[in-house]
Amino acid sequence: MHDLVIPGMIDAHVHLREPGATHKEDAFSGTAAALAGGAVGVLDMPNNAPPITRTERFAAKQALFATKAVADYGLFAGSDGSHLEQVLAMAPQAVGLKLYLDETFGDLRNREPRSLAETFEAWPGPGPIAVHAESESIRISLDLARRYGQHVHICHVPHPDELLVIDAARQAGVHVTCEVTPHHLFLSDEAVARLGSLAQMKPPLVSPADLELFWERLDLVDLIATDHAPHTRAEKASAEPPPGVPGLETTLPLLLAAVDDGRLTHERMMALVYTRPLEVYGLAAPESEVVIDLSQGRYRLPLEGYHTRCGWSPFAGLPALGRVAKVTLRGQVVWQEGKLLAAPGSGRPLERVADRDRG
Repeated sequence: MHDLVIPGMIDAHVHLREPGATHKEDAFSGTAAALAGGAVGVLDMPNNAPPITRTERFAAKQALFATKAVADYGLFAGSDGSHLEQVLAMAPQAVGLKLYLDETFGDLRNREPRSLAETFEAWPGPGPIAVHAESESIRISLDLARRYGQHVHICHVPHPDELLVIDAARQAGVHVTCEVTPHHLFLSDEAVARLGSLAQMKPPLVSPADLELFWERLDLVDLIATDHAPHTRAEKASAEPPPGVPGLETTLPLLLAAVDDGRLTHERMMALVYTRPLEVYGLAAPESEVVIDLSQGRYRLPLEGYHTRCGWSPFAGLPALGRVAKVTLRGQVVWQEGKLLAAPGSGRPLERVADRDRG
């Protein structure tokens, strides 16, 4: 098998844990893991400690990424339902606004109707409103997007039937996009018996039959994003394990194996992990190239040995294809043969298409 060359992927949903939980991951280790997995850009969520709901917190997080990131990045603003003026002030530099309508890891949740309506009405963009929403909360988000003419992006769609609800809204004129995660495409709830708390996540895994429905309805999906949410093995083994799994380094080999199996085409894969993430968030593609070594054929993903700080994967044992041999970003080799060559702080904020056009 020959090498495969693709542009660097864009992962539109990660939790790099900086600030507040850098024993799990930080801007340096997380962006290094992204490069190891063939992603040159990541969009980082705001449920940090403290949550990114104020301008000074956003600026402090920007400063951390500016000195530590080795891949390009975009940062979300968050809202807890208060200080709307602060939320709106982050809009010009944020990649989007993230709202948590249902319970997840962290304290950043807001489902108060008046506050949500005010936020949907006032958000100026240009980034979309991305929501963590399950079942009824998805319908609430779609109704608010319709009412106020907003672009809403449904993160990690929890069930394949929700794709039908989202598509119906889209056909009715609502500006809605959505994503699914690799764990909802490659792990069913049967993994919980095998992996225990290592397979615990929000939204939870679905049945094998529903997993197949995700694949059957993949044409209704805009993008695949990892929801990379690392926790230590000790935390996952605790009495109250936090939800979330790492995924930055496993998405590409899992998808390449799926392409090899005929489950999707190479062109569709690239739309899901490269073209559409950029389009959904209005971002310009960084100049990049990823060389993937296919010479070893198919293999099984290991449990450990990853560059993410948490060091483990829930996808252990699943069939994979391809290993990232080299990553080039803006003409510089930043990753080669398992070694990081980029200096901390060499990653840049992802540019908006409009900003690049003006430049």
